[in-house]
Amino acid sequence: MTYTFKIQTIETKPFEGQKPGTSGLRKKVTEVMKTNYLGNFVQSIFNVLPEDKLKGSTIVVGGDGRYYNKDAIQLIFQIAAANGVGKILVGKNGLLSTPAISAIVRARSALGAIILTASHNPGGPNGDFGIKYNMSNGGPAPESITNAIYKQTTTITQIKTTRQVKVDNLGLLSTYQWNDGQFVIEVIDSADDYVSLLKTIFDFNGIKNFVKNHPSFTFNFDAMSGVTGAYGKRIFTDELGISENSLINCIPSEDFGGGHPDPNLTYAPVLVKKMNNGEFDMGCASDGDGDRNMILGKRFFLNPSDSVAVIASNYKAIPYFKGGLKGLARSMPTSAALERVATDLKVPFFEVPTGWKFFGNLMDAGTLSICGEESFGTGSDHIREKDGIWAILCWLQILTHHNQSTNDKTFVSIEEIVKQHWEKYGRNYYSRYDYEEIETAPAEAMMKHVSQQINSKELIGKKFTGISDSLEYEIASCDDFEYKDPIDNSVSSHQGLRIIFTDGSRIIYRLSGTGSTGATVRVYFDKYETQPSQLNNDVQTHLKSLIHIALVEISKLNHYTGRNEPSVIT
Repeated sequence: MTYTFKIQTIETKPFEGQKPGTSGLRKKVTEVMKTNYLGNFVQSIFNVLPEDKLKGSTIVVGGDGRYYNKDAIQLIFQIAAANGVGKILVGKNGLLSTPAISAIVRARSALGAIILTASHNPGGPNGDFGIKYNMSNGGPAPESITNAIYKQTTTITQIKTTRQVKVDNLGLLSTYQWNDGQFVIEVIDSADDYVSLLKTIFDFNGIKNFVKNHPSFTFNFDAMSGVTGAYGKRIFTDELGISENSLINCIPSEDFGGGHPDPNLTYAPVLVKKMNNGEFDMGCASDGDGDRNMILGKRFFLNPSDSVAVIASNYKAIPYFKGGLKGLARSMPTSAALERVATDLKVPFFEVPTGWKFFGNLMDAGTLSICGEESFGTGSDHIREKDGIWAILCWLQILTHHNQSTNDKTFVSIEEIVKQHWEKYGRNYYSRYDYEEIETAPAEAMMKHVSQQINSKELIGKKFTGISDSLEYEIASCDDFEYKDPIDNSVSSHQGLRIIFTDGSRIIYRLSGTGSTGATVRVYFDKYETQPSQLNNDVQTHLKSLIHIALVEISKLNHYTGRNEPSVIT
């Protein structure tokens, strides 16, 4: 059946503060629900896209299922129709993980995607809302586009829309047409395109046989009531033969079950407790929109920086990389473990700012295969977003490779695989402290205090004596990290305050832009160790001296922020 619609123009005024961060626009739901607030931002996206490409184009729409997404999707339908979009592909019930959206954009040659997610931030009526635009390569919009969108939001006066476009039942796989096919909405299965892609990357039959041949192998997946609940049973149970009883929190919820859908040691307490009790051989979790991951072994936490390094060093276990690796990359705050693998494998290595879009340019140029961020983001060039389930499948594939024998008594665990890696490459002891929802002024004052020491060069050559190990820590260099993209020569400045010691240890300070209120100060600690007797120490104990230097002697964080303890320790 074909319906009709008429375009109408709504007068509007700009709202302050609609500047997208590294992961799009994130605000409190209560703010986004204000009349025309979201409409202004969506219209600004379409205002930036070239009219000749927008007319008749295909746009993918979906999100993590958080509160207000359903209403937002209908609003996007209406504004898209009025702005000349030809077709919308929307996930069943409006659900599409961020990795799946990237896969669909690439597979279906879409112009781009509008993704409704605030990622790992809390949901619900008093929670956060997020929206971002992805390009035709399936990756986040570059700064040139997000800056143009922001500029539009500061001057916008009109929204083009229609009231006659609406899909009452997004739970039904169907196609709807308006104005004799001029505008089409197709409700698609959330998993089909994504699962098809994953089957070209991994040996699903091999993993399934590993699960079957090792009946004592235990696995637990926590979707944290986020969007990957729509993918968990399809992939892990239907395709790989893992019991559905091994999947928890797999019903997507508008408020993520009242939890905080951030896969880390603080916000996934049920899974962490089970793993610390030794209940499973492998535990894993993904965040609200499915692009982040946490991997745990039995009584063993796998740091994300180590995870990407071990995946890279075991690339031959993954069929997708049978032709070799093009290059490796990490975000600047991520530990230096990955570049040691790159050096060993003699492949190019890149250090980029935080933000997945920086990896995308390298991938599009054919110079990057595997990359990762310390913030539980790992991925490859199969799409242009980080991919939580991809990382989990990497580890299942690596376990399959290391356990080709069917003898459970000789089972090689995640912990053993990682420790073998440390024996070969050394270990980067690594931790991150997050101080969340700090008032902006004191957070900026602390950063300014550190920045002044860096700019004056007074830190170079300065020596500290470790309070716990009595070692001498001498600063070799320091800067405010700046990145010149080797592909398009664009320059990204002020990406983090970086202090590097003569032994290779690093301290990094960043103000994060992923929250919706206040500021989040992140402090990173990275210390390299090669002595065999020192490879299995407690992380916080081993880093105690470096942490004291960073928080007390250099930044005086407590003095500026009043915080004695971090909100989250990773």
